Amino acid sequence: MPSSGSIPALDRTSASGLPRLGASAPRDPARAGIIHLGLGAFHRAHAAVHTARALAAEEGDWGIIGFANRSRSVVDPMAAQDGLYGVLELADTGTRADLVDVHRGFGVMAQEPQAVVREIATAARRILTLTVSEGGYAVSPRTGHLDVDSAPIRADLSDPRNPRSVIGLLARGLTERAPSGEPFTVLPCDNVSAAGQTARSMVTEFLEHSGAAEDVLSYVREQVAFPDAMVDRIVPATTPGTTDQVAELLGVRDGAPVRAEKFSMWVMEDHFPAGRPAWDLGGAIMSDEVGKYEQVKLRILNGPHSLIAYLGALDGRATIPASFEQDWIADATLALIRGENLPTIDLPSAFDVEEYIEDLTHRWHNHDLGHRTRQVGSDGSMRLPQRIPTPALFHLEQGRMPALLALTVAAWFACVVPPRGFEPGEQARAMSDPDQSRLAGIAARATTPAEHARALLESGCLSEPLAERDDFVVAVGELLTTIVTSGPRAAAADALAVSVKENR
Repeated sequence: MPSSGSIPALDRTSASGLPRLGASAPRDPARAGIIHLGLGAFHRAHAAVHTARALAAEEGDWGIIGFANRSRSVVDPMAAQDGLYGVLELADTGTRADLVDVHRGFGVMAQEPQAVVREIATAARRILTLTVSEGGYAVSPRTGHLDVDSAPIRADLSDPRNPRSVIGLLARGLTERAPSGEPFTVLPCDNVSAAGQTARSMVTEFLEHSGAAEDVLSYVREQVAFPDAMVDRIVPATTPGTTDQVAELLGVRDGAPVRAEKFSMWVMEDHFPAGRPAWDLGGAIMSDEVGKYEQVKLRILNGPHSLIAYLGALDGRATIPASFEQDWIADATLALIRGENLPTIDLPSAFDVEEYIEDLTHRWHNHDLGHRTRQVGSDGSMRLPQRIPTPALFHLEQGRMPALLALTVAAWFACVVPPRGFEPGEQARAMSDPDQSRLAGIAARATTPAEHARALLESGCLSEPLAERDDFVVAVGELLTTIVTSGPRAAAADALAVSVKENR
C-alpha cells in the first residue's frame, strides 16, 4: 500500500476511475428530489445506499439535499468531496468498500433553519426523509401527544415562523409549500413506533396549536403522505482506522467514511404521491405490513440489543460481540427473544423468523463491526419506552412475570442512573442519555436499590401503565439489588430462572 502522503484526497478527480453508486443522479442540486434531515452515519449507510442502488437500476431526479442536526463534522468533509464518501461493509466473508454518489447539497439545521423551510417549500423536492432519533418527533412520553411543555416546542409555538425543532421546521415548510398544492411525502427512518403516523400527528398538532389556516391543514391532510417504514442495519461508529481501510481498498483518502454490516433491511408503505426512486429495485421491501416488521425489529433486535449492551457494559465489555460471546449473556438474550418477546409479535406474511434470529446471532458475533456497548446503550430513555412496556404488559396481564424484560430495565438503571454507592464501570459510565440528570434527581433520595427502581419507574419513565404494576416494580427492584450486591451475571441467572419457569 502506498504511504498516506501519496494517497490522493477523495474528490471527483481522484474518484474518476472508480465505480460510484448513485452517480446517475443529476449533478444539479436544483433537480434533487429528496431532502434529508439528520445527516449522520445511519442515513449514509442505509437510506442513501438504497437510494444509490435504486438509481443504478432506474435513473431519476433523486439526488439528496442533506442537513446535519448541529455539527459540521460530516457536512464540511462531504462538501469538500463533492458529496462522495465511502461505505465500508464488514462481513464474515470479507470487507469491501463502495463509493456513494447521491448527495447534491448540504446544510446544518441548527445554523440555517430557514434553509430547511425553503427546501421543503421548493416544488422540485418531492420527498423528505428523517433520521433524527426518537427525540426529534417531540412526543410526550406521558400523553402520546405533542410535547408542548418541552422547551424547543414551546419556543417554536411562540414564534412558528422561525422554528428550530424538527417538527416546527416540518410544519413551517409545509405551510409555505401549501399554496402551490404540490404533493409531498415525509418518510421517517427512525426506530419510532408507527413513525409515519407519529410524524403526521405531531406536525398536525403543531399546526393546530400554532393557529394554522384551514387551507394549510387541508393541504397536509390531502396532499402530504407520511408512510410508515422500518429500518434495520447495524452502523457502528466510525473509527480512525476506517479512513485507512477505505484508502487501502479504494486508493483514496476519505474524510467522511462510514462502517456498516452487510445486512440491510428497509420496509416501507408504498404511498408517494409525488413519486419515488425505484427503492424496490434497490433492495427495499414495499409492504402494507410495516407494523408487523416493526414489531419484529423492536422486539427481536432492538430490545435484546439493549440487554446485551447493558449486561455487557456492567461486565466491563466494550463491544456487542465481546458481550454476546459470554454464554450467560447470550442465554439471557435468546431467552428474552423466544420466551418473552416472540409470543407478543404478529409476524409478517411469509416471514421466516428462525432465519432472522439466526442472522441476528451472526450479526451480534461480528467482531469486525466492533459495535460498542456504550453506543447501543445510550439514549435508553427514548428507546426503552418503545421496546419494553407493550410486551411486558402483555405477559403481566396474563399472570406471567417477564423477568428478562425487567432485567433489561434494571440493567439500564444500573448503567445510566446507578444507585447510590454503586460503580457501574467505565463502559456504562460512557453511556449518555438526555434524561439522565432528571432521572438522577428523581432517585436522589432513595437509600436502597429497590427504592431507587421504584422511584424511577413510578415517575413514568417507561410508561404510566407499567408504573402501576407493582409486581413489575418489585421485580425490577429485586434484580437491581442483585446487580448491586452480586453482579450482573447473578441477576441474569435469577431472571433466566424465573423466565424459564413462567414460560413452560
